[in-house]
Amino acid sequence: MRVDMLGPLRVELDGRSTGIGGPRLRALLARLALEPGRVIGHRTLIEDLWPESGEAGAPESPMVALHSLVYRLRRALPEPEAVCSEPAGYRLALPDDAVDILRFERLARQGREELRAGRHAKTDEYLSRALASRRGEPLSDIPRLPFVEAAALHLEEVGLGAVEDHAEASSFLPGGGPPIVELERLATAHPLRERLRALLVGALAAGGRRAEALVAYEIHRSRLAEELGTDPGPELRALHLRILREEHARAAAPAPPARGGRRTPLTTFVGREDERRLVAERLAEYRLVTLVGPGGVGKTRLASVAASDVDVRTHVVELGPVSDPGLVPHTVAAALGLRSPVDPVADVVDALSTAETLLVLDCCERVVDAAAALAVELLERCPDLRVLTTTREPLDVPGEALCPVPPLSPEASRRLFIDRARAGRPDLHASEETVDRICRRLDGLPLAIELAAARLRSMTVEALAEGLEDRLGFLAGGNRLAPPHHRDLRGVVAWSWEPLTGVERAAAERLSVFPQAFTTRHAEYVGVRASTLYSLVDRSLVERDGDRYRMLDTIREYGNERLVENGGALEARDAHAACFLDLAERAEPHLRGPGQTAWQARLALDHDNLLASLGHLRDHGDRAKALRSGAVLGLFWAIRGDHATAVFHLRSLLDSPAAPGDVADELRPAVCAAYLLNATFAGALADARTVVGPPPKTSTPVGAFVAALLAMAESRTGEGRAVLEPHLDHPDPWTRGMLRLARAFLDGTSGDIARGADDVEHAVRAFRETGDHWGSSLLLMSLAYARSAVGDTEKATALLEEALELSRALGTHHGQRVWSAMAHIDAGATGRARELLEEVVADATSVRRVASARICLADLARYEGDLEKAGALLALVESAAGEKDLSETALYHSAAGHLAAATGGLDGARRHLRAAFALADAMPDLPMLAQVSVGTADVLRRGGAPERAARVMGAAHVVRGGPAPRHPDVVRLTHELSAHRVHYDRAARLSPEEALALLREEHGKPG
Repeated sequence: MRVDMLGPLRVELDGRSTGIGGPRLRALLARLALEPGRVIGHRTLIEDLWPESGEAGAPESPMVALHSLVYRLRRALPEPEAVCSEPAGYRLALPDDAVDILRFERLARQGREELRAGRHAKTDEYLSRALASRRGEPLSDIPRLPFVEAAALHLEEVGLGAVEDHAEASSFLPGGGPPIVELERLATAHPLRERLRALLVGALAAGGRRAEALVAYEIHRSRLAEELGTDPGPELRALHLRILREEHARAAAPAPPARGGRRTPLTTFVGREDERRLVAERLAEYRLVTLVGPGGVGKTRLASVAASDVDVRTHVVELGPVSDPGLVPHTVAAALGLRSPVDPVADVVDALSTAETLLVLDCCERVVDAAAALAVELLERCPDLRVLTTTREPLDVPGEALCPVPPLSPEASRRLFIDRARAGRPDLHASEETVDRICRRLDGLPLAIELAAARLRSMTVEALAEGLEDRLGFLAGGNRLAPPHHRDLRGVVAWSWEPLTGVERAAAERLSVFPQAFTTRHAEYVGVRASTLYSLVDRSLVERDGDRYRMLDTIREYGNERLVENGGALEARDAHAACFLDLAERAEPHLRGPGQTAWQARLALDHDNLLASLGHLRDHGDRAKALRSGAVLGLFWAIRGDHATAVFHLRSLLDSPAAPGDVADELRPAVCAAYLLNATFAGALADARTVVGPPPKTSTPVGAFVAALLAMAESRTGEGRAVLEPHLDHPDPWTRGMLRLARAFLDGTSGDIARGADDVEHAVRAFRETGDHWGSSLLLMSLAYARSAVGDTEKATALLEEALELSRALGTHHGQRVWSAMAHIDAGATGRARELLEEVVADATSVRRVASARICLADLARYEGDLEKAGALLALVESAAGEKDLSETALYHSAAGHLAAATGGLDGARRHLRAAFALADAMPDLPMLAQVSVGTADVLRRGGAPERAARVMGAAHVVRGGPAPRHPDVVRLTHELSAHRVHYDRAARLSPEEALALLREEHGKPG
């Protein structure tokens, strides 16, 4: 086992990485790994892990907390036995070289010893290995505890020394040379470190860049004089004098070409056609253009490409390594190749005034005020100059034109991922859906996509997709030539986070509790003022989404980590939960009347927020509040047709234990009612009693509704009708409609078609009276099925169109249109059915969401004789990711059985149709039972049992409430079985109970 901490913490065993979740857990592992093989005392560990002992954040029983933490760490490690218990403390049983920090220190020591001995090649070997092992900032995802800070400072010193030693050794090697880019960055970050400055000056001079060497010396000399009142040391002064003498000897020679012009990228530029066009238009119209967007979104690359589109002299200045605003003019001067400027601004003005020029100032965010001031002064003094800047917040000066840089589109994200992945793995093959899922998880950020693609050199696409659950820790160790804040995803976000004020940081952390877009009112609910929110928008940490605001998931994940580390998570999530409980309760009365359309759309906008609120109330909050929220959401999900979602979340809510005498018990029946309603539609009533428990008192309409649906689930239809009877004339029309709906369910279960139709008509009148579109559309569709079953096509079609118009106004999901299409097929209107189904497919956002539409399209293809197309559509459904609900599974088996019969595969047809019948019978779903039975009749006819086939067709007539004379399968089979009409008619006269018994017996028979 290896523990790597030169970057985000990583544990590896046999080439497989293991994530260590939780900041305190990572801190414990880091503390043990800093001294592997040594026993770290209990008291030392407690003091290091909880330095706030005695304060609010400290555990009440530190020793118990430590033992618990060790237990969790062992469970998280691939080798739990590596953490050994000793009488005095704990020990990590690993050799020093199994910890990358200690391996790095050893290589750095060996490199320095070789340098002192003059063995430069050996020095280069040791230090190259050491420096290559760094994946980012050491201990970057460990909480900044005192021991971590001390270790990080020590490692920074060791790392700087290694870079200096390596640079010195490189200058002695043939064809070698010190890493100037790295030396520039480090010299800027450590401006008083003279050895670094001397190495930088010497490297620049040796590379023929004497002017820049003199500028670098002058910057250092000026800083020492201003801050310390001293001069550079003798070695650096001697180097400066030597460069001046060489420069004097070269005075007649032409100056080297200016640094910082256009560069030729090593990788292709993907997407951004619209943004590229916008930048070109802005540069043609404005003299100061700023590309603004979140970190990692690709501003630098877009600026580079946009600069190449402009046919003028171009200079690119990288300001990312500059942390001192006073050095901005010197950095620009150095990029232009100016020699030791006394007044850098004046010299830059002179250099830029000679011809039409585009100056690109890249990564201005750390020195935004100085960059803005310099840009304005240069533009005012250089009439032929245009300036293009990249930053995470606007310069906010007159004349500035902004070009927001958004994340990549899904299509461009996919292209970028495939392009970068195939650079390392030419044979890569990945499904479009998997790649899209990866890119969505990465917010379409080009840097994150490139970091992820690079990981495919060592893992599968599936492993990558799974690893992105912890994207901040997973995507580390990118392009080693990139600036530190672009080498890993955590560094990208941290770069934006650090310059924030304390108020802005706290606000960004609190806003991370919103899993989706939010309003200013929502933000204020969690303690973030509108003015602070707008400031975070300016800094590209929050983006506008219409009239709402949202955080990219990557930024939100980082903010959530910080919120937890800083101890503010519970308070912020309590406030978030209260906000959306309030929204749900304000919506509740409107979901039962004419305001239903507007309020369900409003709740849909905050669906993920409502889910997060429900989960928090259930797991950490007030159980009564959780039940109040769950009752509203249950009705909302029923209206939207999200029955599987409702069953999943309401089941977990009802499973949460209640204390004896809990006041929340009086709220439970409403949640049970919502659960059973959705479970009925989802065909998930099999374990209703287990989930709901004993039925509530039936003296209230809600209690009677719950008891009735429980009775239906347990085939006690008579008892169900009895408990509903006293409430059927309730004065509230919506309550009356729901009770009639429940009785219609019971009628359908028992096969009492006539009474069921009467209950449906009563329910439709009640829902129309209250203005409920959902109930009206749902039951109008049921009436349409009934009318098409008896051959009243005209009435059925009119009812279907009315139902469809109501559901469209409501904005309900694709399932409503699929049901309507199925009813049109029953009525023989296959053309209209095809229109609706193709509309569903065109509107869907994933393969999973179009499964039922494709099943019905497969049936349409089969009716037309295109069996190959039907098979291809069903194959798409079968291969779709995710679990199907029971009704969809029954629909699939029914279609597959019909198709197998048509192709002569009678054994396969029987298996599919029996599976479909069992599912439909369990739900129960009488129209589906009838449809499956028609398929079984087809199998019997083709298998040489036409009399049995005719009896099954007659029983299906009874179950559906009519002959369905326009349904394509029924039309064909009625004709093919016309010689056996007597058997059909005899079965069609059976009672509903007898017809169901016949069908159940037939589907239980061997072929």
